Amino acid sequence: MTTETQAPFELQKNALDQWLMDKDWPRKNLTTPPPGLKPITGDSGLPFLGHGVEMLRLGLNYAMKRYRTHGPISWVKAFGVNVVSASGPDATQEVLANREKAFSQQGWEYFIGPFFNRGLMLLDFDEHIYHRRIMQMAFTGDRLSGYMAQVGSVVGSSVESWSTQDDFQVYPALKQLTLDVATKIFMAMALGGDSTKLTRAFVDTVRAGTSLVRLAVPGGRWAAGLHGRKVLEDYFRSSLPAKRASDSDDLFAALCHARTDEGETFSDDDVVNHMIFLMMAAHDTATIATSSLVYYLGKHPEWQDKVRAESLALGDEPLTVPLLQELPTLDLVLKESMRLVAPVPWMVRKTVKETELLGHHLPAGVFVTTLAWLNHLLPEYWTEPHRFDPLRFSEERREDKSHRYAYMPFGGGAHKCIGMHFGTYEVKTIAHELVRRFEWTIPQDYHVQWDPTALPRPKDGLPISIRRR
Repeated sequence: MTTETQAPFELQKNALDQWLMDKDWPRKNLTTPPPGLKPITGDSGLPFLGHGVEMLRLGLNYAMKRYRTHGPISWVKAFGVNVVSASGPDATQEVLANREKAFSQQGWEYFIGPFFNRGLMLLDFDEHIYHRRIMQMAFTGDRLSGYMAQVGSVVGSSVESWSTQDDFQVYPALKQLTLDVATKIFMAMALGGDSTKLTRAFVDTVRAGTSLVRLAVPGGRWAAGLHGRKVLEDYFRSSLPAKRASDSDDLFAALCHARTDEGETFSDDDVVNHMIFLMMAAHDTATIATSSLVYYLGKHPEWQDKVRAESLALGDEPLTVPLLQELPTLDLVLKESMRLVAPVPWMVRKTVKETELLGHHLPAGVFVTTLAWLNHLLPEYWTEPHRFDPLRFSEERREDKSHRYAYMPFGGGAHKCIGMHFGTYEVKTIAHELVRRFEWTIPQDYHVQWDPTALPRPKDGLPISIRRR
């Protein structure tokens, strides 16, 4: 297993060894299945680069084209390895339900292991259950209720300082806001002068996993990710002694103090690994979801007016969990925004034993990806899937019930996002505070371009025209 303590040379050697080992893998293991099972179609693409350039350039459009050409199961070579794509709700369900425990989180190890080593998303089976049970203590109903007052305070003071202008880049502003929320709730700390450095480190670690050149070349994405990981690790390690000695009720302290019935506790390494992953997950996905919501409310002012009317009707009292549940229009808009722009667009697994997937043979050691974003846009399950239509989630229609895995903004199976309720409440709180204070518009001829590298983000920062009410 690759760890964050390995030297850059070792990481480069591992990447090269993996590529050499996988070179002839599809021909030997996928195109000649055992009797009774279907072969998996696909191709290697360009020498060495495979289909990586197309994936990064075209993103969702590339995935949709492959799905229409090859069906739900196909293989490609990309990012130095051969990958089987399990697209569509049926294939996604088999992989994420994982009833035979054939699909492992080891798939993430190759892509983000050096940057998020032993984060919750990278753990498997009994070990994952053990760690998840401890973390669940931080997301109980009582804790969520306690968090929301703090979230409202951070959000309110932050958005109050936003400037009103015709070219306000809302994505970086939201990125900073969600990081501020995460540090307050998860760490009970303020980043201060470290804010810019840590934000850059999180961005670099997330983007590094889709490096075409998976070597620590100076100036390259992989090298930036390794440096970002080091920055984050140093920051959390330096904060550990004070957190272990504190009695605060934030997540950082909870991980430091967690203890099993047998007296086992998390090591310093465990705490650091979990905090790096959880902080990334907490603010990155919330930023994407909020950015998408702001974009669609700007494009559809009639819905912005409806959301604003609901929020104003609640008055000036701080939001609580029960009050957040009294915003049904905002709930519809948020669900539709996360359908059109999936906060976590893809997931990856690796087979740990021979298995079958929709009648196709998969040997052990195969990387398998599932594409939530593609599932969200299939006309087989959604009416006019590219149209913004929040009412598709209304009780009269409930298009999200067309298939259990047609809509999955928080993933699925045993690894479904542990913080999905907190994340939903956070985004709703931000939206609530924004519509109460501001009105914003987006030109009808402007269409945001989402960078498909790693997690989606607007390529131009998402400019809006924003005015105080």
